[in-house]
Amino acid sequence: MAHRPPRTFRQRRTDSSDSDSAEEPCAEPGAPGEQAAPGPEEEGPPPGGGRAEAAERPLRGRGPRGRGRGRGPVWATSRRAAGAATRADGGSGVPESRTDDLSTDEEDGTYSVSESKDDQSSSSNSSSSLEEEFSSVVNIPDAAFVQAARKKRELARAREDYISLDVKHNSISDMKKNSDEDSESEPDDHEKRILFTPKPQTLRQRMAEETTIRNEETSEESQEDENQDIWEQQQMRKAVKITEGRDIHLSHSSEFQTVKKFDTSILFPPVNLEIIKKQLNTRLTLLQDTHRSHLREYEKYIEDVKSSKNAIQNLENSSNQALNFKFYKSMKIYVENLIDCLNEKIINIQEIESSMHALLLKQAVTLTKRRQDELKHESMYLQQLSRKGETATNGSVTIDEKTQWILEEVESRRAQRRQARALSGNCDHQEGTSSDDELSSADMTDFQKSQGDILQDHKKIFEDVHDDFCNIQNILLKFQQWREKFPDSYYEAFIGLCIPKLLSPLIRVQLIVWNPLKFDSIGLKQMPWFTSIEEFMDHSMEDSKKEDSSDKKILSTVINKTVIPHLTDFIEFIWDPLSTSQTTSLITHCRMILEEHSTCENEVSKGKEGLLKSIVSRMKKAIEDDVFIPLYPKSAVENKTSLHSKFQERQFWSALKLFHNILLWIGLVPDDTLQELGLGKLLNRYLLIALLNAIPGPDIVKKCNQITAYLPEKWFENSAMRTSIPQLENFIQFLLQSAQKLSRSEFRDEVKEIILILVKIRALTQAESFIEEYHLDHLKSVINQV
Repeated sequence: MAHRPPRTFRQRRTDSSDSDSAEEPCAEPGAPGEQAAPGPEEEGPPPGGGRAEAAERPLRGRGPRGRGRGRGPVWATSRRAAGAATRADGGSGVPESRTDDLSTDEEDGTYSVSESKDDQSSSSNSSSSLEEEFSSVVNIPDAAFVQAARKKRELARAREDYISLDVKHNSISDMKKNSDEDSESEPDDHEKRILFTPKPQTLRQRMAEETTIRNEETSEESQEDENQDIWEQQQMRKAVKITEGRDIHLSHSSEFQTVKKFDTSILFPPVNLEIIKKQLNTRLTLLQDTHRSHLREYEKYIEDVKSSKNAIQNLENSSNQALNFKFYKSMKIYVENLIDCLNEKIINIQEIESSMHALLLKQAVTLTKRRQDELKHESMYLQQLSRKGETATNGSVTIDEKTQWILEEVESRRAQRRQARALSGNCDHQEGTSSDDELSSADMTDFQKSQGDILQDHKKIFEDVHDDFCNIQNILLKFQQWREKFPDSYYEAFIGLCIPKLLSPLIRVQLIVWNPLKFDSIGLKQMPWFTSIEEFMDHSMEDSKKEDSSDKKILSTVINKTVIPHLTDFIEFIWDPLSTSQTTSLITHCRMILEEHSTCENEVSKGKEGLLKSIVSRMKKAIEDDVFIPLYPKSAVENKTSLHSKFQERQFWSALKLFHNILLWIGLVPDDTLQELGLGKLLNRYLLIALLNAIPGPDIVKKCNQITAYLPEKWFENSAMRTSIPQLENFIQFLLQSAQKLSRSEFRDEVKEIILILVKIRALTQAESFIEEYHLDHLKSVINQV
């Protein structure tokens, strides 16, 4: 391609002048606004300017979608030039074209030979002048020559895939002129025509292209000949349009088809009658199994159809659907009203329950604090007496008024209890075993008044409620009717799991006035709610067809969810382990709850575990806070009437009372826990120290007998035992030491009592050794009787 000259930034017009001697075009009269800048080599008006102007105006009027932009120059490609030359040749008889390097332009996909549309529309005079001007310089070919050259190139491309370089040029000067013309006539980059679609091909070109592709795919010459023959036949059939061509094609194509023949050299395994019979039997077995499965499915479908028909018939024949719907609707309304009523009353129930619990807690805290204060002041007073070495009779010790008042109050209550025991004939009583839970008249009056107010509010809780919504028996009667009429829907609704939640507020109302620490308190089995639930469960056992009915667990669920939390609050905050009456009453209720109404067999419920933990925790706290046995010199305690001796005796028997109350929980609290609390912490740490500090004598033997009497017999039921439990080892050693001292004193008869104690606690080995060591043969009979 010829080198492009630098831009001159001039407005070009469409003209066909490519010679070096062309003059610069001037401004046209019809276009006043257009003025061309003079170029360095082109001056003067363009040839054929009149017709060029006529051809330029319609191109400028195309608008923004035209090939030219505004009034810019319009370039024509070589193809358009060729067409224009043909039309001009036919109209005026003067060829308007020019020769160019056709091979090079065709190879690049563009045509450098171009003519202006102004030359196509110019007059015959202008065309003649142009031809005369350029005839001496350029040899312009006619349209037939251009068309022949184009066909030649197309055939060369189709056949050989290259363009022949053997192109004849007129002269070297023509080449130079053509290159100059190309550089001048070459359009700018933005004016080039971009081809967005491939060049259209003729039918012959497409057929040649298909033949070329087929030739590339095949590798053998025979296949190429065959494809060529097939293609020729197809073309002949299309041209002649006869049906015989189809038969020829089929006959020709059938020659190339190969027939697969059976290979007789292949050997098959031998086949006999047994193999065939076995295969047939296997096939028959599979078919029979399939048939049987189909029969089973068919029978199942028949049964489903029958059951569906029966259900439809039963529903159509039933005349109680309206009554059933009425019952369910009434039951739904009743349950909703019951829940609304309980939700409204639960706030009052909680307030009254809290008030009663706070009142009892206040009383328990008052008694505990009074006992601890009295113990503290009395102990300080006795310490003062011990430091001064004075007796209590001379009254020389000065004490404050508060201590004096406390000591007087304590002595006054003790005198009243002695008087009451004397009237009842109970002379065998030890000082210190009394609970000392008497309240003053003022405190008792305030307590009774507050309790009366709470009971009045308790009665008013359900005074505006119908019995069907506050009476447990009536409520259970409603659900019992449902269970009897429609047991399926009753059990499908899991009513047995809902009843404990519905009855919980009503049961809590009855438990407000129930104090399990009172000896005369009513038992759970005698309460109205308990008997109503038992009756409901009894009817359920008769009517229910299910063994795992949830109705059987209603009572145990109520106890675990409602009763045990109420009982746990009493144990943790109100129960006094030093009170034997409270402990006995509490054990009675707990035994019934824990033994007879456990939630699941062979499984400890969470409520039971929490209850036992609270019991053990409260007993530990009592041992740490309420047990105090002072140790005084023997000179201070030899006199049994001295204040020191009396105070020490009261504290010892108080601790022994707690020891007894702890061991009463045998069967409820695990044995290991009881042995740790009663024997490990209380007996070995407090009671034995006081006994070791005491003077050996009948009083020591009496105390040891009392300790042994409180020990559970369950621990010593094994007849094969020869040694006692490990926690009693210190107690056994103390008994042996006491027996040695008594055997050398005037209290020899007390030795036999000690031997009996050893035998009772299964310390047989130690007893036999002691008898042999001290030659007490007359006591061997005591051991032999066991």
